[in-house]
Amino acid sequence: MNFAYHAIYAVCCLVSLLPLRVLYCLSDVLFFIVYHVVKYRRPLVRKNLTDSFPDKTAEWVAGVERAFYAWLCDYFVETLKLLTISKRQISRRMRFVGHEQLSERLRQGKTCSLYLGHYCNWEWITSLPLLVDEGICSQIYHPLENRGIDMLFQRLRSRFGCTNIEMDNSFRTIVTWKKQQRPNIVGYIADQVPGLHNVHCWVDFLNHDTPVFTGAEKITMLTGAEVFYADIERPRRGYYVCTFKPMPLPPGGYVKFHYTRLYFSMLEDSIRRAPQYWLWSHNRWKRTREQFNKEYSEEERRRMLSRL
Repeated sequence: MNFAYHAIYAVCCLVSLLPLRVLYCLSDVLFFIVYHVVKYRRPLVRKNLTDSFPDKTAEWVAGVERAFYAWLCDYFVETLKLLTISKRQISRRMRFVGHEQLSERLRQGKTCSLYLGHYCNWEWITSLPLLVDEGICSQIYHPLENRGIDMLFQRLRSRFGCTNIEMDNSFRTIVTWKKQQRPNIVGYIADQVPGLHNVHCWVDFLNHDTPVFTGAEKITMLTGAEVFYADIERPRRGYYVCTFKPMPLPPGGYVKFHYTRLYFSMLEDSIRRAPQYWLWSHNRWKRTREQFNKEYSEEERRRMLSRL
């Protein structure tokens, strides 16, 4: 396995050394292969877009679909570039707005929960420690099946100082930091589909009745974290702007699933602004309320939906 990892890493590093303008030429070639030849998950992407935007024309859906695949190939080469990109270049291409809010919370000894989605280039956000160094910057990750690829992603995600927390160890790690009074920022990408046994909440998201993860909110409440949403925009190819937006409590105080529902509302706003930059190839709605109701009794469902 070490040999496989080092072989993959060596090849990826060599590719990563190419200038971004050359990598984008490679991305254009990949787009032709992925979109026209392999037709990677095109029926799923088309269905997700059509169901999410029922008021849009077939021409609009086809245009967004094509733009999505072009961006997906850009995401691939941009992520590889993380292996060798300089601090100066990543700071110029990945700009943060409102990061002073995070620094201030860390100086106060607080924990910050940062919600984001599989939108624009979420990998480049791992350069945040270059600006915010008052505490630990970390992100939750789900180990990939291929050990070599998993090690590669852990390496590129930690290159600028971010700490990787395996999902199964996330609760223990973050609570330990809290007890040790170690201020930290934890990034949660919480827009994937949970297993039926992990469904505790449903939200209206992109015209779908959607089961969602609630673990981020559970940890947030247990640690008393300050909560922010990372709203990412792509003004042009190879450049991103991430604005940190506070996620406030409602006027009447906290209600269960408040942060989860607010997160999906803010994420939907981001997606509707520029839909081509969300991960439409993910089978997000493969689990339905009908399956959930069939799998569990009414009493079991009531118990599951009553807790975070």
